Amino acid sequence: MLDELRVSNLGVIDTAHVEPGPGLVVLTGETGAGKTLLVGALGLLLGWPARSGLIGPSGDEARVDGRFVFEGVETTVARRVVSGRSRAYLDGEMVPLAAIADRSSSLVEVVAQHDHLRIGREDTLRRLVDNLLDGDGLRAQQAYAVAWERLASARAVVEELGGDLRSLERERELARYQADEIGGAGFSTGDDEALAADARRLRHAEELQTRLATAHDALDGAADALAVSAGELDRVVTLDEQLAELAKRAGDLVATMRDLGSDVRRAVESAVDDPARLAEVEERLALLGALRRKYGASLGEVLSFGEDAARRAHELEALLGRADEITDELDEAHAGALAAGEALAGARTVAARRLADEAAGHLMDLGFGEPVVEITVTAAEPRASGCDRLTLMFASDRRLPPGPVHKVASGGELSRLVLALRLAGGVAEVPVIVFDEIDAGIGGRVGFDLGRKLAGLARTSQVFVVTHLPQVAAFAESHVVVERDAQGARVRSVDGPARLEELARMLAGFGDSAQGQDHAAELLAKARQSSSEASPEVVVS
Repeated sequence: MLDELRVSNLGVIDTAHVEPGPGLVVLTGETGAGKTLLVGALGLLLGWPARSGLIGPSGDEARVDGRFVFEGVETTVARRVVSGRSRAYLDGEMVPLAAIADRSSSLVEVVAQHDHLRIGREDTLRRLVDNLLDGDGLRAQQAYAVAWERLASARAVVEELGGDLRSLERERELARYQADEIGGAGFSTGDDEALAADARRLRHAEELQTRLATAHDALDGAADALAVSAGELDRVVTLDEQLAELAKRAGDLVATMRDLGSDVRRAVESAVDDPARLAEVEERLALLGALRRKYGASLGEVLSFGEDAARRAHELEALLGRADEITDELDEAHAGALAAGEALAGARTVAARRLADEAAGHLMDLGFGEPVVEITVTAAEPRASGCDRLTLMFASDRRLPPGPVHKVASGGELSRLVLALRLAGGVAEVPVIVFDEIDAGIGGRVGFDLGRKLAGLARTSQVFVVTHLPQVAAFAESHVVVERDAQGARVRSVDGPARLEELARMLAGFGDSAQGQDHAAELLAKARQSSSEASPEVVVS
């Protein structure tokens, strides 16, 4: 539900803070007081276009903030309007306008004259109809879901196959060749570094031998010289024991030099000139270079390309193996979807007739003489929702030809039609519904019935109603009044005596009329009594 709404400098509204609460919320006030501005404020939270004319006289910016709470999850939405430009905020973060439109459209529906007609959309109508499916209808819906999944899977394979099998065969052969070329080369991770090191060593074998031999000879000479020094120090120790550490260090150096000389001699012996091995290494490096030019900048990229190519070749092999079977599978899946869709369409036809009949009954209670509500279910090609199309046709009187609702229904008729369909369908499309001009052209007992039905809808949704009818306002759980004076508009919630005054004003034109307040109290009592009665036509499941 909408938990809180704040408005600043929006038209004639300087500031407003409303915490409406759940259930039925009515907005009342004199004509021109600014009630529609509150609806417009909600519209800004839905992503409606912002005009510079919305900015009031108390600054160069208008701002609307709303907090929604649905199933325990809180969402905050804000709009700032400056010189015809606006900024949108979602949960405190600046976002594109489309982001709040996407989020809020699932939370709030505003039904008013010239609004986009959600109720005429096929997806909305289908959900209302499907909510009335019986047990057989629900089983038909589940069976169609399985049939559609099979058809969608077959279509995906056909789409992947395309219309040119030879092209896929060429792609398979190329992927297989690439995988074989890379795999057949026999490279593993790290081979590039090892080959480079081998190549450097083999290319400079002669130089390595010469330099290592020179180093060995120098080490031999140095070791002999150190041995002489160590021998002298050993003899010195017999004369002065405090020099024993020097003798030990000299002996260690002689041993180290002898070990190093042995290692260098072995290095000299291993540094042999091996033209055959060098040719083999050069050939491997050339092969690696050729693969890198074709498949990647490094050995790692080449090996990864080979894995991908092998995988793609396997996929294409399996895909082409099904090519002969997929046409038959697609035909069978299409026929299965049509059969399941036909059964579902039959169940929807029954549910649609029930929905239309019950909606027409509600419309008669709401002041229509002999309204016509027709929901037709016609055959169509299979899609995720079924093999049918749903169309809503309406006429306010049986003597008029029914037509699409957005062409033949006025704002007040549209609002009452939406209410009738919501009640008949037993569901609310969104958790918050706003009705504007729903009471156009009605009053008296029909207005009371309208309030009762709105209260019924408000059992499952938060319902806002802009109304001039005290009969509707009497059913509200929250009553918000918009008042206009020379300084602008003031928005306040009323209860107790203040609410009686507002209802008396709506009834008699004067809030301080004692007789009007008596009538208001009587109206409130009747509304409470009517709301507490368990009437099947009011209960929304």
